[in-house]
Amino acid sequence: MATKTKIEWTDTTWNPVRGCTKISPGCKNCYAEAFAERFRGVKGHPYERGFDLRLVPEKLLEPLSWTQPSMVFVNSMSDLFHSDVPDDYIVRVAKVMMAANWHTYQILTKRSERLRDMLSGELRFATESAHIWWGVSVEDIQYGVPRIDHLRQTPANVKFLSIEPLLEDVGSINLFDIDWVIVGGESGRGARPIQESWVDSLLQQCRSADVPFFFKQWGGVQKKKNGRKLHGRTYNEFPPAAAGAIPDPKSRRAIAEQMQEKFLKNDSHQQNVFPAAALKRIDGSAFSRDGARSPQKDQKIQTLRPSDLDREQGSFHSAVSHVLWANHEARRVHRRLRRSAVS
Repeated sequence: MATKTKIEWTDTTWNPVRGCTKISPGCKNCYAEAFAERFRGVKGHPYERGFDLRLVPEKLLEPLSWTQPSMVFVNSMSDLFHSDVPDDYIVRVAKVMMAANWHTYQILTKRSERLRDMLSGELRFATESAHIWWGVSVEDIQYGVPRIDHLRQTPANVKFLSIEPLLEDVGSINLFDIDWVIVGGESGRGARPIQESWVDSLLQQCRSADVPFFFKQWGGVQKKKNGRKLHGRTYNEFPPAAAGAIPDPKSRRAIAEQMQEKFLKNDSHQQNVFPAAALKRIDGSAFSRDGARSPQKDQKIQTLRPSDLDREQGSFHSAVSHVLWANHEARRVHRRLRRSAVS
């Protein structure tokens, strides 16, 4: 079953890569590293090697077995565009996202130059789909803000910013062609403080640019106590989701087998990417629910998806979704025209 997550802006996580290395100040108190290193040396644990980077090809085809449409944070425990992750492996991850298109994928990176180069090259096939959201992390002016331009230079249909941990006032940022902004403070031991004025400035910029705003947390050592309210309310805004209908189990199994066969033909990673036991799960009822939050019970999902969606088929092609997406596209065109008129 898909792993539930407490990350406020997603439903579940998918980690075909584990581990990473620090690249900028936002990495200093990395939650993923702290978690993984707790299990270094524990035999049989997924993080037996701690936070050392490694590919996990047996996880590649997992999303094909999840039948409940979900927001999927890709590589919450790594960075897909790390220099040690081979190009062909990243392409495989993208092909799975294209195939299992009943989910909405959120890919976040600090390696924005590689993101830009690959989305304009080998990954261009995955840039037009509205169910794949490409994003960059922004923590400060020196390292974070330049990543925004790298993202904007890509042909990605949906682009987003995770301005977390927000370590300083980043000033006025260019939100042209940006579809979503997440803002949050750092949490846990050693958390660096965040100022309300920094957050408020970003909120006002999103309002002016008509960009959905999601405030994740104030953070700090006592994250729960500090909460996530800004001006007395929560901000749970998302861009509209646009995903495909879920194929029946037989069709999903056929897709998984075909992809596995292609991957194994020239498998430089020398692993069976999708064990037979996992294939069997597609046929049974074990994956009729994947542990994702229920749209009827979770306020976060209600803000994102219409309440009258067909849950059994997970269809995002309802009339309401079409209207939401049409309005979103109209706003994007309006923003571009407005920016052109100003310039």
